Amino acid sequence: MVAWLPAAKIFLPYLAQIVTAAIPAFTKKADKTVTEETTRNQIAELQDAVTHNAEALKVLATQLQQIINDIDSGAAKMEKENRTNRRLVLLALGLSLLSIMLWAFSWGTNL
Repeated sequence: MVAWLPAAKIFLPYLAQIVTAAIPAFTKKADKTVTEETTRNQIAELQDAVTHNAEALKVLATQLQQIINDIDSGAAKMEKENRTNRRLVLLALGLSLLSIMLWAFSWGTNL
């Protein structure tokens, strides 16, 4: 139910960086006409934003893969513990039934 919580905790700090990288602050235009220099600057800013975004996504993908691996190993550990606990419960149940039968037998022979 809360397996997504660690992923959200890791993803949220990078969310602001991704948003600011995806919406670059274009250079201010001195006038209404778009110059060739402004266009080059905007293209460079977009390329930088895309590069930064790709790097951030690679980091997130790596962290998400690690979280998935940790969840899988935790689930395997819990499954193993569950099997062990089930065996212990069955052993305790068997011993309790045996003790009840021995008590009943000894009580019946004392009459």
